[in-house]
This record gives sequence, C-alpha cells and structure tokens, in this order.
Amino acid sequence: MKAAFFYTPKQPLKIEEVPTPSPGPGEVLIKVAACGLCHTDLSYIDHGVPTFKKPPLILGHEVSGTIAALGKDANGWKEGDRVLLPAVYGCGECQLCRTGRENICSRMVMFGNHVDGGYAEYMLAPAKDTIPMPEEIPLIEGAIIADAVTTPYHAVVNRGQVEPGDAVVVFGCGGVGINIVQIAAALGAQVIAVDIVDSKLEWAKKLGAQAVINANQVERVDKAVRKLTGGGAQVAFEAIGYPATQEQAFASLRTGGRFVMVGYSPKPMSLNAGRVMFREMEIIGSLGCRAVDYPRVLEMARQGKIKVKELVSARFPLDDINQALDYVRSGEGLRSVVVPSQTEH
Repeated sequence: MKAAFFYTPKQPLKIEEVPTPSPGPGEVLIKVAACGLCHTDLSYIDHGVPTFKKPPLILGHEVSGTIAALGKDANGWKEGDRVLLPAVYGCGECQLCRTGRENICSRMVMFGNHVDGGYAEYMLAPAKDTIPMPEEIPLIEGAIIADAVTTPYHAVVNRGQVEPGDAVVVFGCGGVGINIVQIAAALGAQVIAVDIVDSKLEWAKKLGAQAVINANQVERVDKAVRKLTGGGAQVAFEAIGYPATQEQAFASLRTGGRFVMVGYSPKPMSLNAGRVMFREMEIIGSLGCRAVDYPRVLEMARQGKIKVKELVSARFPLDDINQALDYVRSGEGLRSVVVPSQTEH
C-alpha cells in the first residue's frame, strides 16, 4: 500500500510503498476513503511537538472508510461496511473510562500519534471502537466528523453545557470553531462569532451565528460582546490556542460565566484569580469527544441538523499530501481532506 510517513520535524512527509498490514485479534483493516487534515499534524511537523510513537509514523486522525478485512474475534462487522474511526479511543478499563470519561482515558490511544493513522491507503483499528457510518452521510466529507465536529459537540454539550437562549461567544472560526458555532446555534443559543477573516465570519453567519465581530475592526472585543449581549456571554469558547484570545474570551463573560478552552496552547494566560472567585467564574478544559457521543453527532448530521459536506473546501490525493498541508498552513477554506484512493465513494 501507499502511505505518507513523518520522519522528523521541519521536513516534508515521504510517500512510500509498504506492505498492507494484516488485522490481528479484535482488529479490522480499514480501506481509507478520506482522512481530514488537521492543525494537530502541523504541531508535529512544524513545531516539533513529540509524538508518542517514535517516527517513522503515519499521521492522520480523522478517518472514514470501509472494512477491507477482519481479524479473529472482530465481531459485528463484515467486509464493505462503511465506518468512521474516532480520533482517540480509550482502554475501557481504567477509572476514567468506567465513569464515562473515556476521552481522557489514562491509556488513551490517538491515531496518527500513538499508532499509525490515516494518511495511507489502509490502516488498522480496534473493532470495538469502529463506528458505523450512516448511508446518508457522504463517506469522504464525513471523515471530518471524527474530530472537527465531535470535538466541538463535546465542548458545547458536555463541557460548556450550552442551553437554548444562552448567549455564546466563539473565538476562532476555523475547522473546529466553526462547528462550535453551528452546534451551539443548533441547540438554540444566541451565538456571536469572532475572527479576523471576513470569509470565515460569513460562514459563521451561514451556520447560525446571530452576530459576528472582526477583532481587527473593534478597539476591544470584550466590550463589543458585552454590548451585543447586555452584559457579557454566559459561555465563551476559545478554539485558537493563543493566550491573548483566551484572555479576551474570558473577559467577554458576564458574572457567573463559563470559559471553555478548546484550542491548545503550551503558553500560560494571564488570569485575575480574584474575579474568578468573587464572580463565581468557571474555567473548563475540553478535549476530544466521548465515544458514547459519536452516534449522537452522526444522527444530527444524518438528519441535516448540522452541515458536514459544505465544510470540506478541498480534496487532495495522497501524492499531494505536502501541498495539502501547505493549504492548511495558509488558513484557506474551513476543512480539507486527503483521499488516498481516487475511487468515488
């Protein structure tokens, strides 16, 4: 099979021919239909963030495809079944998994980090963690549900606890932030979207934002949010991962508000601890999505309650993986995918 290998930071991925893996007990072999391109992969390539599996490694964690072969005891599946793979999966045995928090499992495994991922024609996955893809969802565009849609769902529903009528502000309208916007809007929230790119703000309006703010065109974003909401948002999401925008998001909240950190940053943000205490503010982290929520997100997409196909602005063949990563670096579009096989799905 053909695969794109990550060897070392600051170097392009290398396309190589390698043997197609064989599924072991409890595993399935997936013929990859598409794999979403994510900024997380650029953190390894451009910024030297270490992967758990030492390179060479096949990156990619937003995978859809069909089952090509089954290992022993891979029950409940047959060849040709359409599937989605979760970006991360848990052990099912630790205390966190057993209390419904498998997204932060103490032995978590991430495709394209702990094990080989989806920038390849075929890949292995545990049968127990593989998820059926409804026929109504296009297989190629549906790949982005694995992370770019489910991660926002978890952030909005489980961590942000957004309810109908809540005033919500979302900082960053890229591939993750734009889906925070549309999921919060689908739940009946009053959503304000913040970005510096007008085209992304236009998409935010199409996906349910009632107001948008270009941060480069106002003196202070938090004041603009408070004016629009009559005192500040109940829930603020930051999906960029910059200390400055994290601080702006927190400042946009009203008393008793909830700040959900979705974007990753290794740098500290400034925080007025007295305000947190005296105004009973909440600061919450959000990572990935629980396995139990994937069917819920897929059902929302199947019913058209949330859009998926419209969010994929570009497809790339596997041979053009490095050009595809340049497209992600450029900030163009909302989401893009690599299609290892040009056979239409």
